[in-house]
Amino acid sequence: MRIYEELFIVRPDATDEEVDPVVEQLKNVITHAGGTVDKVEKWGTRRLAYRVVKYDEGQYILLQFTAETGAVKELERRLRVSDLVLKFITVRIDEKLKRIEKRKKAREKRAARKPPPPPAMMPVFASPVMPGEASTPVPGAPAAPIQHPPAAPASPAPAAPPATPRKES
Repeated sequence: MRIYEELFIVRPDATDEEVDPVVEQLKNVITHAGGTVDKVEKWGTRRLAYRVVKYDEGQYILLQFTAETGAVKELERRLRVSDLVLKFITVRIDEKLKRIEKRKKAREKRAARKPPPPPAMMPVFASPVMPGEASTPVPGAPAAPIQHPPAAPASPAPAAPPATPRKES
């Protein structure tokens, strides 16, 4: 069995009482042929790209189902003879799903071959303290007494010689 999407456009002036029996009839065709209906979505009234049978708008309905090709042919025949349906399209999506699954497996295989990333380094919150500079507390760190190296005894600075006036020549 294959997976299909059937998108059909119904007249915009059709009521839900008119559209629901058509959808139920299509569901019955699929189930009697041995298929299953996976999803039915009513997208509501939307503007058409071009006029179809004197209509500018239409009600979009999406059916996703799993069935054999015979059921799809009967479904399309019934949509073709229905007065409510303006347009329809049937798309086989199981090949697309297989392609997506194949890409996922290839991506996982490539990711498994890559070496694991190196362990993350712990972020540094404060810069190192220079001697004679007051340290700033790091948030969340335990308070520790500040220990500075012993300072050398201060010696008096040599006196600068007195400035002498210059003679201009």
